[in-house]
Amino acid sequence: MHLKGQTALITGAARGIGRAIAETIAKEGANIVVVDLNQDEAQQCAEHIETLGVKALALSGDVSRSDDVRNIFEKAVETFGAIEILVNNAGITRDALLLRMKEEDWDSVLNVNLKSVFLCTKEAVKLMAKKRYGRIINIASVVAFTGNPGQANYSASKAGIVGLTKTTAKEYASRSITVNAVAPGFIMTAMTEKLPENVKQEMLKTIPLGKFGTPQDVANAVLFLSLPVSGYITGQVIHVNGGMFM
Repeated sequence: MHLKGQTALITGAARGIGRAIAETIAKEGANIVVVDLNQDEAQQCAEHIETLGVKALALSGDVSRSDDVRNIFEKAVETFGAIEILVNNAGITRDALLLRMKEEDWDSVLNVNLKSVFLCTKEAVKLMAKKRYGRIINIASVVAFTGNPGQANYSASKAGIVGLTKTTAKEYASRSITVNAVAPGFIMTAMTEKLPENVKQEMLKTIPLGKFGTPQDVANAVLFLSLPVSGYITGQVIHVNGGMFM
């Protein structure tokens, strides 16, 4: 129970990687703020997390909107008093080749994936700086480093997260706030399971470990960066991709 007494706010936490992160951090004793656009799924996740012996709060909102983000943090602080851990996990895809990509699909992906990290981090560091302690973990992607056809918006948003992570780490290191990123590779989620089998097999050939990752693999890396023992690590990217990118 290395995180007992702390509170973690996780965006996009109702399912998939976000839910695995929420459950894994909860098992270390932290109270969890489950943030998701879908209130019903967020509530179900929060109820499950409370069976792990910690408190959980389900909050819905659009984390690409500043008013929603401020409201989320205000409610979280009203309930728990502080936020020691922030995990910026919310993300969407709107795939298309560059010439076919609609401007609104570019904007929506950049807003949800990147602007949300900016907005949530701004709110979090206000609280963490006062305590002179904090852990911020941003979920990037292997495509931030490799690119991927049909994902100009997604890869740009995730590359932006890496740059934002490093800059924020430099700005707030003096306040004992660490800011790092985790970059997953091909992780089996509801989103990736919909891909055709031949596409999955081609992807598998690019992974030296010869298997796809799981949400728990990502959650384990996030947990490490959340712990007090990771306090001398900041501005870094941990790649969780089975060797897909080295």
